Amino acid sequence: MALSRSDVVDASGDGIKRFEELVRSLDDQQWQTPTRCEGWNVSDVVAHVTGNMTIIAEGRLSDFADPGHVDREVNARKGKSPAELADEFAQSSKVAQDILSGIDDAAWNGPSLVEVGGPTLGAGVEAIFYDIYVHAQDINEALGRTPERDEAGMKISVSHLTDLLTEQKYKPSTVALDGMPEFPVSGGGDRVTGDPYDFILVATGRKDPSSMGLDETVNIYRQQ
Repeated sequence: MALSRSDVVDASGDGIKRFEELVRSLDDQQWQTPTRCEGWNVSDVVAHVTGNMTIIAEGRLSDFADPGHVDREVNARKGKSPAELADEFAQSSKVAQDILSGIDDAAWNGPSLVEVGGPTLGAGVEAIFYDIYVHAQDINEALGRTPERDEAGMKISVSHLTDLLTEQKYKPSTVALDGMPEFPVSGGGDRVTGDPYDFILVATGRKDPSSMGLDETVNIYRQQ
């Protein structure tokens, strides 16, 4: 189940600001640096995140239901500079935040507008901010920078990942990570403990799951 509306809304502004600042900090060489996202350099990662935000701002939510939207949005931004994509991200995120501020608790807990990101609107919004946080760290890792261990970003990410693991019928578990609330998976069960940032990497296939005593079934992208 997604976090509360206030939890996500309160954190969204900081996450958006940090991502924009990260993009504006990049030079031409860094822009072309390969990342751990297969086939993508830094500019592609930024294009993907920016494209998602623009889809929301333009009300094209049905695009999320089409797996091809990712490549389309990235390809549409080939050749754009860090400043150009930072400007687009800033403009689109302002519209998205205005939309988000108008959502009440009933709508947040109601059905998603598209069948992507989770069964509720809140889960879908949570998925967007998970994507921003995780891809910002992909960029930091590619450039040899220290990852941002932002508590709100990590909490949103862990919440989203545990919801996806439940949807994928992962074994009953209770994810009880350092400094985080507990998140049940498939009703709860054996405790998964450790560092929340490491869990995010493990659950997205970015780190060996055995480092946390888990197996490959914890990777949400394994079946895709």
